[in-house]
Amino acid sequence: MNLSTTREPNFDLLRRALTRQGALERAPLLELFADREVIAALMGVDYAPPASAEESARWTRIVVDFWRQLGYDAVWLNTGPDLPMKLVATEDTAALRRGLRSWHAASVGILQNWADFERYPWPRAEDADFSQIELAGRIMPEGMKVLANVGGILEPIMWLMGYEPFALALYDDPALVAAIAERVAAIALPVAEAALDMDCVGGLFTGDDMGFKTATMVAPEHLRQYVFPYHKRLAQRAHDHGKVYALHACGNLETVMDDLIDDVKIDAKHSFEDAIMPVTAFKAKYGHRVGVVGGIDVDFLCRARPDEVRARVRATLAACMPGGGYVLGTGNSVANYIPVENFLAMVDEAHRWRPG
Repeated sequence: MNLSTTREPNFDLLRRALTRQGALERAPLLELFADREVIAALMGVDYAPPASAEESARWTRIVVDFWRQLGYDAVWLNTGPDLPMKLVATEDTAALRRGLRSWHAASVGILQNWADFERYPWPRAEDADFSQIELAGRIMPEGMKVLANVGGILEPIMWLMGYEPFALALYDDPALVAAIAERVAAIALPVAEAALDMDCVGGLFTGDDMGFKTATMVAPEHLRQYVFPYHKRLAQRAHDHGKVYALHACGNLETVMDDLIDDVKIDAKHSFEDAIMPVTAFKAKYGHRVGVVGGIDVDFLCRARPDEVRARVRATLAACMPGGGYVLGTGNSVANYIPVENFLAMVDEAHRWRPG
């Protein structure tokens, strides 16, 4: 790895940023995740899908050490259990290729009707695997915490049904949509409770994309009916444990930001795209009400030179750090098509920042 730091992790500082508890003495960093190819390349290791518990533990150690070396205060980890999905794939063309890149088909999914719903192999909450988090808790340095992901609610529904059948079912069979939502929540909520009971977990950082470039994926009233109650319960559980609730949600959510802040009561919002609203504009508009995470646009990170990345990061920190409530990071995640030198330039500028 070409960049390491001697600064000690300080989750309390990150928590203060996420919950807008005043000005900070340094710029915290947070990512939803980094693609495994990026981690492997920077750590000088090979990656293969773990075929045993020992191999999975080895990779968890590498992931934790990756974020520690970069000076992060938290590591984002999944809990599961995974929902079986129907995927399509094609050759990956990123600089750090993974072979095939897969995604969920919009036209058709596994659950198309009530018969599909009844025979679907729904996992149980007790099938959740906390071994990654437990290991991280043992090996993380003092001051570092896990932010756990238990999964969203809108994404699983869209993936299980396919976006197009889901959109039709909102009007043709809303009871089926509600049943899927209730089943997903019944799995995830106990998992969240168990994760929040763990001392090494500092909160939840849940991913649930809700929009695209110009609007939400479904009408705001449908989000209020099927999606926000779930996130409100997750946020409440986190707050009841004295922990944070950060939401990663891509897309243009302007019509529902008040819901997320005032009703759901998220502590912090993540995922920003310049084409929708630059993070500096979001911070100016909403930063007095909600924490702001990330925002160094992924498209920019892919196309810019390292010196341009540094200038952009410095300008973003100058605009967003005063008063606190801001955490630096990419606009989405450290994808395997972002040049690693640009990612490292962004991180290095965070280390260089000083207040005043």
